[in-house]
Amino acid sequence: MPHYDYTKDLHAAWEKAVRQYREGRRGSATFFSAEETKFLDSIGLTAQDVYDFAEDFVNGGEPDFATFAVIHDIRRAYFLETQKGRRSPGRIEPASLPAKDAQARGIRWLPRIIPKARAKLRGELHPDIMYACGGDRAFLREHDIHPAEFLRVIWQHEGNDEAVLDWVEQRSRRAHAGAGKT
Repeated sequence: MPHYDYTKDLHAAWEKAVRQYREGRRGSATFFSAEETKFLDSIGLTAQDVYDFAEDFVNGGEPDFATFAVIHDIRRAYFLETQKGRRSPGRIEPASLPAKDAQARGIRWLPRIIPKARAKLRGELHPDIMYACGGDRAFLREHDIHPAEFLRVIWQHEGNDEAVLDWVEQRSRRAHAGAGKT
């Protein structure tokens, strides 16, 4: 797999998925050729990863390609550096996620997004779970956190949820303090 210009192939996969979704094609299993699937696999992604982001982009205008690319660059780095190019055998199931109204330190959604982000980083998302879905984006927007930034924080504090909670609390305080200023 070429590394220098892998983003060209990633962009091509994104464009293809967006085009096919707009044309009415559904189901990630039908979106990519064997060669394209091999490329995605080589950087730790699946067809479902691309499909989910293309679907949300077509239906709601976000996340855009730049957001998709930086999120998946972090996933790629984790896959190549930490996982040494080997997929995790684990998988997070939808029923195992905390409720959407669960709170940590009074912050709604935080208990839910942490395991989703961790699973995204490790390539362990069930096909019915998307990191940076509409609910995640609403949470991240409210607390002024970019989805890729949150993924990086999860990696940086891997295994230390308290450090993640501290970081989110700090960011949230700054975001809410600045919200009233004009």
